[in-house]
Amino acid sequence: MAQNTRRNRPKEQRRWQACACLSITLLLSGCDVGPKYHAPVVQSPTAFKELTPADFPNTDGWKVAQPSDSVLRGNWWEMFNDPELNNLEAQLNVSNQTIVLATANFFAARAIVREARSQFFPTVTTTAPAVSYSRQANLRGSSGSASGPAATPFQGPEYLLSFDATYVPDLWGRVRNTVRAETAAAQVSAADLANVRLVAQAELTVDFFELRTQDALKQLLDSTVVAYRESLRLEQVLLDTGIANDEAVAQAETQLETTEAQDTAIGIARSNFEHAIAVLVGQPASNFSLPPRPLRASPIAIPFGMPSQLLERRPDIAAAERSVAQANAQIGVARAAYFPTVTLSAVAGFESSAISDWFSWPSRIFSVGPTVAETIFEGGLRRATVQQFRAQYDATVASYRQSVLTAFQQVEDNLSALRILSQEIQQQSTAVRSAERNLSVATDRYRLGIDPYLNVITAQTTLLNNQQSAVNLGLQQMTATVQLIEALGGGWDNSQLPTPASLASVSAPAASSTAKP
Repeated sequence: MAQNTRRNRPKEQRRWQACACLSITLLLSGCDVGPKYHAPVVQSPTAFKELTPADFPNTDGWKVAQPSDSVLRGNWWEMFNDPELNNLEAQLNVSNQTIVLATANFFAARAIVREARSQFFPTVTTTAPAVSYSRQANLRGSSGSASGPAATPFQGPEYLLSFDATYVPDLWGRVRNTVRAETAAAQVSAADLANVRLVAQAELTVDFFELRTQDALKQLLDSTVVAYRESLRLEQVLLDTGIANDEAVAQAETQLETTEAQDTAIGIARSNFEHAIAVLVGQPASNFSLPPRPLRASPIAIPFGMPSQLLERRPDIAAAERSVAQANAQIGVARAAYFPTVTLSAVAGFESSAISDWFSWPSRIFSVGPTVAETIFEGGLRRATVQQFRAQYDATVASYRQSVLTAFQQVEDNLSALRILSQEIQQQSTAVRSAERNLSVATDRYRLGIDPYLNVITAQTTLLNNQQSAVNLGLQQMTATVQLIEALGGGWDNSQLPTPASLASVSAPAASSTAKP
């Protein structure tokens, strides 16, 4: 019986050892006291209402999208088929300083993720080899009595080399939630970078169309000035022959001078747009110029898809959602402060009177010991901190939902603008043709002596105003097209966000996703 008991003891010991190892493993792995993250729920409409397939026949450039055209592409500006615009966009993606700034911010956020992950590992420090000397006082005399102190003998040098290791196990998820929070923050920075790039690309495209519209207006006014100058010459000839009167000549002169002033004023707006483009592409305004060329772009159909896709296609919405995830993780960090902190410390090294004896067994020194620290009283600090991060979480949820609502509004705004502008442009084209016919009739009646020259001037002014309105409506149409592309995310989607694994790696992201000065 005794032999069976002794035979079973090793089995029991192995069981206890296995249980102890499992308990230590569970202890070191810890538990996560933070709330589990779920993306906020938002209400998404089933379809956009301001431009439906039924409206496409009456909307310039629109048609039912083919399957291959169901999404926007990355270089969306190439849809306008303008090589000059493509070249400017390429310069912007490389040299725009706002993009460079956002890229640097992303790199900084990425480094902070690695800083947070470093807390998973122990900290090991060492000291340079130290030498110490000491004297030991002998209070007894030479006879061994304690009647008086004798000379203190000198004790030789001691050579010390030590290594200290400190490790704080992540028992309550403080480090894990810190890493989650910083990872989400880095993803916010990446989404912000994508949004900055998209905004700059859209701004450059709009400024380019604005500049080319000024060139179109300049061309219109130049031709109008030539026509008015010819009318003034004819009126002067009629005055010299006694057919016309001085009033008609004065009216023609006034009309010509007013139009020349308008023609000259075009240069201010064009210069400002040219300077704005120079800044966007990272060049000094003094060294940058674009030769005049009227706007040639035509309306195009934009695949806008379903409203629910906006949640994945807009970088600002992705940034807002990642901000919610960051705030959720920060609640876990704050909750972990309620629990004690366990610190494992170890010291090892060598100490001897000779360096050559360091590696002998008696010269080795070591110590290992855990410490546990817990805050007993802090006046409600931890509870207030948790409440603070809960409130910040609620704020980020509201901001996320507001971003989604704003995105739906912007898409609907530009869809309705494109639909209505198409009708307005058609009506304006009809008005231009009517004004041309009116001018022809007024000119004929003046030459027949039926009506005064004032009717001709009125008809000319009406025609010019309608032609200018037509040009400006074309600009509004192209601007609404660009703004719709921007509202749809410009071909971006949240699959382009860096993953936690890529953020934790030491290697840099692909150069194509960053701007260089």
